[in-house]
Amino acid sequence: MLRRSIQALARPPFYNHYPYSTMASSTPMEDIMRQKITASLSPTTLEIHNDSHLHAHHKAMQDSTSAETHFRVVITSEAFEKKMQPARHRMVYTLLKEEMAKEGGIHALQLRTRTPSEEENQKSADGEAKKDLEGGGGK
Repeated sequence: MLRRSIQALARPPFYNHYPYSTMASSTPMEDIMRQKITASLSPTTLEIHNDSHLHAHHKAMQDSTSAETHFRVVITSEAFEKKMQPARHRMVYTLLKEEMAKEGGIHALQLRTRTPSEEENQKSADGEAKKDLEGGGGK
C-alpha cells in the first residue's frame, strides 16, 4: 500500500491511473479533458471545475445520464501567446469537439484562457487590490 502511494506521488498530477488498477474513474470526462488539454497545450495552470451539480435541475438535463456536463476551466499556456480570446477558445473547443458532440458529453464549457504573462499581471493586480482593501495601499 505504501509503495502504491509513493508511486502515485512520483507521477505527474495529470496521471490519475495506475497501470495495474481495475477501478474505473469516477470522473472520466474530466480525465479526458485534462489529458487532451495537457497533451496539446502544455499548460502551466490547469483548473477544471465540474459545475454539473449546479445545473442538474435544468429541464435540458433531466434526461441526461451523465454527471459531467457543465465545466468551468482555467488554462494558462504559452500556446495562447499572440492569440485573441476567440482564437484561444476555438483551440480548446477543437480539442474537446468529440466530448461536446457525444450524447451525455459536455453541454456547457466556461473558459478562462490566458498566457503566463497575463496570469502574472493578474496576480500582481490582485495583490495590489488586496493591499488597498487592507488599508496598506499608502493612500
